[in-house]
Amino acid sequence: MNRSDLRQLAVVSGKGGTGKTSVVASFAALAHNNVMADCDVDAANLHLLLHPQVREREEFRGARVVVRDPSRCRGAGECERLCRFAAITRRAVDARACQGCGLCVAACPNQALHLETVACGEIYTSQSAYGPMAHARLYPGGESSGRLVTEVRRRAERLAAESGRPLVLIDGPPGIGCSATASLVEADLAVVVTEPTPAGRHDLERILLLIRHFGIPATVMLNKADLDAGNARAIREDCRRLRVPVVAEIPFDEAVTRAIAAGRTLVEYDTGPAAQAVCAAWDAVRRAARW
Repeated sequence: MNRSDLRQLAVVSGKGGTGKTSVVASFAALAHNNVMADCDVDAANLHLLLHPQVREREEFRGARVVVRDPSRCRGAGECERLCRFAAITRRAVDARACQGCGLCVAACPNQALHLETVACGEIYTSQSAYGPMAHARLYPGGESSGRLVTEVRRRAERLAAESGRPLVLIDGPPGIGCSATASLVEADLAVVVTEPTPAGRHDLERILLLIRHFGIPATVMLNKADLDAGNARAIREDCRRLRVPVVAEIPFDEAVTRAIAAGRTLVEYDTGPAAQAVCAAWDAVRRAARW
């Protein structure tokens, strides 16, 4: 399969806790013939609902930290004086605090410091009942999450090409930072999951503006839509102003929590109002993407 034949659907959110991963898991169950990419590497949890079997595991090396050569160090102290992260002193280096900026390396008069690439996470290639899956885990405090997201997407694209599956379904991280941007670039369609709260409304507009910056078509799913009529109405008006269609409004349903506790996708666990709304949302997304 050529790259031009591959379609990528990124499900994202302006903030955490909107129900994005539950939506992705249900889409995976409904899509058929797809590959999953869990790009929320800082807090990956799609595997809790899809239960993939790991086939390949590889250490991911992306972050850089400073290393001192004791034989060259004369205790000049320029490194300690200049480091704004308090990551280095005349006696020791705190690898967890080091940001890999390299200022201390450039400032050391004795060339006693250098940067080394270190392991900051693991990346997995797995097989689930819903198709192949690429996912990863960033070590606590690990850096380079954007690079790790990019590698997860590359793995998913390769799995799709090798298996002849035309769709990569991306579970993106929340927010508008580096890792969120890495999950969106080159996507064919973005689905933004939000909720009717002041924070949900605020962060929805921020991520829609980011998506527009990259020229990616977007749609919105309003989760728990019946919990706050005023904020739900305001979000609809915002989407109308930004010319972004709201393709689904999912009602609050306790079956969602029960499905998560059972480790199952909502559409396979239940046939209630929320599950029906998610099924309708998948049909609306396919129409919007013209797949």
